[in-house]
Amino acid sequence: MRFEERYGEAVTDSAGKDDYEHHGGFPRYTPAEVGPEYGRLVDALRTLQDLAVSTAPTPEVIEDAAERVEALIDLLKPFAVPEGEQPAGRVLSLPGRGSLLMLPWTVEKFDAEGVRSRGMFRRYHLGGNGAAHGGTLPLLFDDLFGMIQHAYGRPISRTAYLHINYRKITPLDTELVVEGSVDKVEGRKTFISAVLKDREGTVLADCEALMVQLLKGQP
Repeated sequence: MRFEERYGEAVTDSAGKDDYEHHGGFPRYTPAEVGPEYGRLVDALRTLQDLAVSTAPTPEVIEDAAERVEALIDLLKPFAVPEGEQPAGRVLSLPGRGSLLMLPWTVEKFDAEGVRSRGMFRRYHLGGNGAAHGGTLPLLFDDLFGMIQHAYGRPISRTAYLHINYRKITPLDTELVVEGSVDKVEGRKTFISAVLKDREGTVLADCEALMVQLLKGQP
């Protein structure tokens, strides 16, 4: 079963359970159906992010660019919606589920045995000396752990801790693979681990996490 189908079922099942009081006010997320124009927009905005941190335009170009971006803001602002209604983060067919916050990686395995995702860090994620910023790895792992929770059939939980070991420099513009699974479950607690590797199998970082199920009414 494809990721879009499997993850969509997990999200829908979670949203429909009777114990929704334990969701702490989380919106009832369901997959969003969008046309190809949305993927085009997200891809263009990602490229804009890359250029925003990697170019040194003249003052004239900066002023022109600022005016164009401000015009785009004015175009989109009237369409703001509450959390859970926006396509961003709910388009399962797009890298990063169509969210600019998430790394543009593509899920290639999603089941109770674990989740695997493939992608690369872009110029926007640069920390220094050609390496991905150290703060981008927790984002990658934490998002992966959320998907692992869904795949394993666990209820909505919050991250209690992430422990990351940075083994080697994580390069930009290089295809990498991150994979993880549930190690054990103890009541409300889910212990998860994952590894980030390059195509040759070299471990770049590994991470352990504890996810804790929400109590009734807990945000």
